[in-house]
Amino acid sequence: MSPTNKHVVFDVVGTLISYEAFFEAIESRLGDRLRAKHVGPRLFGYAWMEAGEKEYTYMTISGAKYAKFFDIFRSIFYRTLWQAGILEPRKFATDEDREFLLASYRALKTREGLSECFSKLREAGFTVWCLTAGDTERVGGYLAKGGEGFPSENFVSCDTIGVGKPAPETYEYILDKLPKEEREVWFGAAHVWDTAGARQRGFKGA
Repeated sequence: MSPTNKHVVFDVVGTLISYEAFFEAIESRLGDRLRAKHVGPRLFGYAWMEAGEKEYTYMTISGAKYAKFFDIFRSIFYRTLWQAGILEPRKFATDEDREFLLASYRALKTREGLSECFSKLREAGFTVWCLTAGDTERVGGYLAKGGEGFPSENFVSCDTIGVGKPAPETYEYILDKLPKEEREVWFGAAHVWDTAGARQRGFKGA
């Protein structure tokens, strides 16, 4: 008999949600300026996001006071420009440019086929969960705008836990909500480090 205690937990941004709207905004707002400095717009966007995730993760596991990802992301905009070789980043770009790009990040869209994916999993008896480093309003809004209104009881933000992934506590927080008998739990993410962290706590990885 198949276990009925089946769950799949997804990372959200970058896994279920595409970054394309953000990259398009960088192209439209700063593309020509960046290329004039020999900086690829898409590469700048990737560097900004990766640096933001690194700073957020290191801050949360350092034992320092918890800071939300988006606050850290905003704070390193000019530093990322400087690291890209733009020596006077505050002359190159403005706070208005930064806020325009951050607004685009708040408007990211779901990947094609997401609703079909969730439907197939639920039809197979899985409860679908989300575990995100982003805030509930913003990231939950991505899913809702994509036509996938997500049950609040199955949506978990690291802001609630007070530490970011891949800290063991984040994955354990989900596991503690699930019955232990005949349990089948999967974790899905587009980046290996997240799945690796989940597997260390007892999840199967995808």
